[in-house]
Amino acid sequence: MTHNYHISGMTCEACEAKIVYLFKQIPDVQNVSVDLKTGIVSVEMQKHVPTVTFQEVLTPYPKYRLSEPKDKNTVLGNSNSQKSWLETYKPIVLIFSYISVVSFIITFNNSDFEWMLFMRSFMAGFFLTFSFFKMLNLKAFAESYAMYDVVAQKIPVWGYVYAFLELILGIAFAVNFNPFVTNLVTLIVMTVSIIGVLKSVLNQRKIQCACLGTIFNLPMSTVTIIEDALMILMSLAMLLML
Repeated sequence: MTHNYHISGMTCEACEAKIVYLFKQIPDVQNVSVDLKTGIVSVEMQKHVPTVTFQEVLTPYPKYRLSEPKDKNTVLGNSNSQKSWLETYKPIVLIFSYISVVSFIITFNNSDFEWMLFMRSFMAGFFLTFSFFKMLNLKAFAESYAMYDVVAQKIPVWGYVYAFLELILGIAFAVNFNPFVTNLVTLIVMTVSIIGVLKSVLNQRKIQCACLGTIFNLPMSTVTIIEDALMILMSLAMLLML
């Protein structure tokens, strides 16, 4: 099982190393990961360890204060560790299935099957659907996105811009607006986006994926990489086909 805690007072990598070392001395603690930016510490344990145990370990170091995270939407909670893969990623599986079916229907309505039309329809559905979920709580999305995106970390307003950019791209694909420009912008934006995702997954950071806003508590994983990579490959393929 995995539990997340917020620790104030951490200022550098030395603090991170100290917290990891102290917590790993506690029986039943298997792994500890620290996010200095948010102050969130994710602890994997064989069985439940009371919060007071972690607080006692930090007693000799008064600069560190441990508490339960207040914002449950920005961290990966314990619930995901109890779910199967399908249960965890059911929203994404359903969304991709619906978009794929609609794209095939649109394409088969023509006399000949055209991959360009299928990919354009899929991209339109993808961006419109994903932007919708982000718009439901734009502020929460921008805050979550800034936890891992390389641009949003330095320019927080990028999270807001990104949500509207997805909406614009969705409309552009739907009306077939200047295919070269639309696909080029998509290729650039998604390539930049996947960098932060790759870093988070490779570093095994336990944070929430903001691809569907904050409505669904989806962990950052290889599924997110595949999702972004698919958009990159489709936009690249359409550019080559033009």
